[in-house]
Formats: sequence, C-alpha cells, structure tokens
Amino acid sequence: MTESKLNVVPQKLSNETLASLPADVVRPDYDRTTLTPGIVHIGLGNFHRAHQSWYLHRLMQMGLAQDWAIIGAGVRPYDDVQREKMAAQDYLTTLIELDPESGTSAEVVGSMIDYIDIVEGNGPLIERMAAADIRIVALTVTEGGYYIDPATKGFDATHPDIIHDAENPDTPVTAFGAMIAALKLRRERGVGPFTGQCCDNLQGNGAILRQTVVSLAKLSDPELADWIDTNCSFPNSMVDCIVPVTGPNEIAMAREFGIDDAVPVTHESFRQWVSEDDFCAGRPDWDKVGVTFTDAVHDYEAMKIRILNGGHQVLANTGELLGMETIAGCMAHPLIAKFFAKVEHEDIAPHVKAVPGMEPNAYIDLIVKRFSNPAILDTTRRVAFDGSSRHTGFILPILRDGLASDGSIEGLSLVEALWARMCAGTREDGSAIEANDPFWDDLFATAQQAKSEPLAWLQMSQTYGDLVEQKRFTDAFSKWLTLIWDQGVEAALTEYCSQSGG
Repeated sequence: MTESKLNVVPQKLSNETLASLPADVVRPDYDRTTLTPGIVHIGLGNFHRAHQSWYLHRLMQMGLAQDWAIIGAGVRPYDDVQREKMAAQDYLTTLIELDPESGTSAEVVGSMIDYIDIVEGNGPLIERMAAADIRIVALTVTEGGYYIDPATKGFDATHPDIIHDAENPDTPVTAFGAMIAALKLRRERGVGPFTGQCCDNLQGNGAILRQTVVSLAKLSDPELADWIDTNCSFPNSMVDCIVPVTGPNEIAMAREFGIDDAVPVTHESFRQWVSEDDFCAGRPDWDKVGVTFTDAVHDYEAMKIRILNGGHQVLANTGELLGMETIAGCMAHPLIAKFFAKVEHEDIAPHVKAVPGMEPNAYIDLIVKRFSNPAILDTTRRVAFDGSSRHTGFILPILRDGLASDGSIEGLSLVEALWARMCAGTREDGSAIEANDPFWDDLFATAQQAKSEPLAWLQMSQTYGDLVEQKRFTDAFSKWLTLIWDQGVEAALTEYCSQSGG
C-alpha cells in the first residue's frame, strides 16, 4: 500500500463522485446518462459483476454497445438487499484486481443502470423482460438452480417451486417462470423472442437453460413451449474468473483506493469467456474485448469444468477437514498440493481434450498458478458449498469416464470419501463444520451412518445413481473412507500419494 493511498479519504461511490476519484482508479469514460438497456441479468452476484458486466463495460469504454446496458434483477426477497445497496451507489461496482505480479488495482464498472424492484409474483420483472429493448436475459443462479434431477440430468418437475409455477404461470416464483411469462407477453404483443444466456458453470449450460424453460412452459402452455423452443436461442458458453465472496476485508480494500463501496468485488487477473454465436435478437460485439465465439464450446467448457471446477472439489473438502481457510492455503500445504496434482494428472486430464493453444497438462499448470495466488482469499467453505450439485456436476462424470475406459479412479474415489467425511460435520481438530449444502441434514445423517457402513453414502441414488453397482468404485471408496475414519485425512492422502501412477 502506497503512502498516498493511506491518506485518501474514501468517497461514497456514485455518478457525482466518479470524476473526483483518485487518478489511479479507472472509471467509465462514457456518459452513463445516455445508456439504454438491452440485457436483463437475473442473479446479480459478484461473478456477474466481475465477468459479463466487465466485458460490456470495456466495450462501452470503446464507444460501443451504448444500447446494451444491464438491468439487474432477482426473484427472491433476499435479492432486495443487494438491489438497495446497488441503487444507493447508482449501480456502480468497484472491481479490485488481485495480481501477485503487477499488484492490486481498482476499476469502477458502469455498465449496469437499473435494478428491478423485487415483488411477489415478479410482475415488474416480467414486464421489463417483455419490453422490446430487452434482447438478452442472462442468469447466474448457481449450478444447483436449474431444477435438474441429479441422477437422470432431466428436468425435475416435482420440485415445489416448479409445481407452483406450472399452476400459477402469471405469478411465478422462479426466474424461469418469469422468463416464460415475459415471452408469452412478447409473443402476444409481436415483440419477438429474446436470447436466454446462462452464465453458470454447467456443461452444456445453454442446453440446460433451454431444457428448464421449455419443460416448465410445457406444464402450463405446450403451444407457448413450442414457440419458445423454435424461436428463442440459448447459446452454450464457458465462463471463468475466480471471484471471492465480499466481506469486510474487501470493503476495506475499496476504501484504501478512496472508494466507499458497499458491494465491491475482488477478482483474479485471469478472465475467459467462450460462447456459441447464437443470439436470436442480436448481441454486443463482445469478440472485440476478448470473448471467443466458437462452435466447439463443449471442449473449452469440459476442460475448465473438469480441471478447474473439479479441481476445486479435490481441494475444498480436504481443506475444510484440515482447517485450511482458503484455496491458496490448500495449495501451500505440501501434502494437499501433491494430492491435487496427482488427481488432476492421473484421474482427470486423461478425460479432457485439448483446445486450440492449450493442452490439458498445460491447463493444469495454469490452474495451479491461479489457485496458489495468496491475494485471492477464496474460502474453502465457498468452494465446498452445495457439494450435492458440484460433485454430481464436476466429479462424477469424470469418474464414470474412468470406469468406462478402465482408467484410474483412485484419486476421485478418495475425493468422494473426503466429501463423505466432511459432511459428518467436524474437522480433524474436532471443530464443527457448519451446514454448507441445501441438503445438509440428509447428507449429515448419511455421513454418520457411513462411518461404519461406507456403502450407505453411495446408496444416495439422487447423487450416485448406478455407481453403487460399480464394484471397482465401491471398493476404492470404502477403502478410503475406512482409512480416513481409522487413521485420519493426512494418512489417507499420504497413502494415495505414495502409490504409483494409475
């Protein structure tokens, strides 16, 4: 921290204070009062503001995309807290880049210009999405938010939210129900379709969004569902940037730059966005600021989801059990780092295709560097959250490939055993692990039973499906979970790391 920064008096972030921010803070060069909307983004968390919003902001800095500004939205009462914080600072966000090589820098992003009121029944959101100027509706609602049956990967029509929206299509509780209601109005008014753009870490995320929207629409209006399926586009994409949760430390960092921001965002210097170029109502020229448009998104997303997101799950439960607070802390632990590298190279990389300019092993090296950044305070708790979705999405598909190809599954079997041990709710030092999954109560109860009956964990059919019938996996899992309970996590990691390559 420079002496000059220590003496800066923070100013409340707003349109009025932009011009008087410290000179080293990058801020919008464009006139925000002339921007007009083109995108509604549902789920306005940190990742969106450090990723899609930033790419659009960079276009605006070039004098482009002035008619593509973002309107934020949410569908749950707790979203109103974020809306109020953003409204109080004219929807501006301070992005703080944490680069271990070039240092810390700050930039104020201004591509968002409004945030829709959160109202029961989502009437204001539906009307705004139905307006002709909205051409893209984008979402970041977490991997587990798409009403997917974890075992079949099909649409889960039995969820209470879905049942409600099917019976009450004009007053939905889900983002997808609101999209359907808006599309119904657009069809009636002759406005035409919009693009549904998923920005969550799901393989085939556009196809999953299409499945959710069309399947839900069929429950109340099959004709509308067919119209949506035929006319709307849902491009698959891969998104990547490590963005920690904001807390007091991040707010203090913004203040050190002279900015009083209630919701700043810290992020790493690496960003990537790969997308199909399938936008039925047009799009910003994102390719001019680094977005890759390709028909081969699947290969990019498979590499990222398997090596990065899968790698996160290799680390997170292990780190929680051993009291490592951050992902960088896990990478600094010699045994955990060795475990991570071995699983990545032996169990994961063989099932990842190269993409232009990047081989799987080189991508692992890049991920090791990114995960090891001590400035990124990405907590193991955040990464471990919603393991019931993340393991089914990031780990088990690779494990299935390993079984099918007779490849190594030892490391991934140990990863699953570590998750089972973590869900028992205590660290190795005896401290409690707080509930960290939407299905925590069920996971906790099953983890207790699995202490003496390891296969009880694998009998969770909603997670493991027919994997409980795969003897090579069940034997390996049972061996590792028994060893963890008998001798501890480090003993299991040491045993695994001592084995020759699989």
